[in-house]
Order: sequence, then C-alpha cells, then structure tokens
Amino acid sequence: MTNKIPMEGDMAPDFTLPQDGGDPVTLSALRPAPVVLFFYPKDDTPGCTTENKDFTAMGAEFEAAGAKIIGVSKDTVEKHAKFRAKHDLTTVLVSDAEGAVCEDYGVYGEKKMYGKTFMGITRATFLIDGEGRIARAWPKVKVAGHAEEVLEAVKAL
Repeated sequence: MTNKIPMEGDMAPDFTLPQDGGDPVTLSALRPAPVVLFFYPKDDTPGCTTENKDFTAMGAEFEAAGAKIIGVSKDTVEKHAKFRAKHDLTTVLVSDAEGAVCEDYGVYGEKKMYGKTFMGITRATFLIDGEGRIARAWPKVKVAGHAEEVLEAVKAL
C-alpha cells in the first residue's frame, strides 16, 4: 500500500469525484451529515454486488440515522450506471479512475488471490463524522453482516 490507512480520529482525506448520473461528489460538502465511505474492488463481481445490495437494502435506515452512503471503486461512471441499473442499487457510486482517493485512504496496493499477486483495491469502509473525522475504520471488510455493523456504528455517533 502506498499510503497508510487513516484511523479513528484522523481527518478524512477530502475529495471530489464524479458519480454516475449526477454532479460530482465532494466529501467535505456533505458535512455535517455522517458519511459511510466504502471502497470495493470492482462492479458486478460477487462480493462487491452483495456489499452494494446490502447497503442499498438498508439505505432507508442509514438515511433515518442521517448518514450518506458512498461507494468508491476505480470503475468508470458508465460501468457504475450499468451496475446500478442491473441490480437496482440506490447507493451513490463514485469513480476514482485515477486511484488518487484510493491511495489517500491506503486501500490500493498489492493483493493476492488464487496464488497470483496483482494491484487492486482492498475492501474497506470508513465512517466519517459530521466534522470530517474518521469515527470508525474497517480496513479489511468481510461482506457478510458488514452493512448491519456499520449501521450500528452510525447510530452510536
């Protein structure tokens, strides 16, 4: 990994990224709402699809708790639009095609799968409080039950 993962209490690195079907998203402009920022490797792969569907299914509960949900991958906005349409996703998906935000959050680096080494995004989630600080970090996410755990953390803010 190029950069270290920001941890609880750190200021969340700010960014402006394009989203599918809408204006660019600037993290700091969402304050004072808490933000669930989740990084995932690739649109339309099994784990990423499940994670996005889980956040979509619980979207109303996150909204009721005042939180915004943003998914980040290096996929293009066009791929995000197809992914969203295919799976009826409601989460905001932003494209970090250049990978700068992934690097700022320390989630892009060397990965190993099936004995092969490659560069990619590590699945990670950050809960950012209304002041722009990392309230909670999940640096290595397992998809099952993750959205529920994040919602509990949002409610505890």
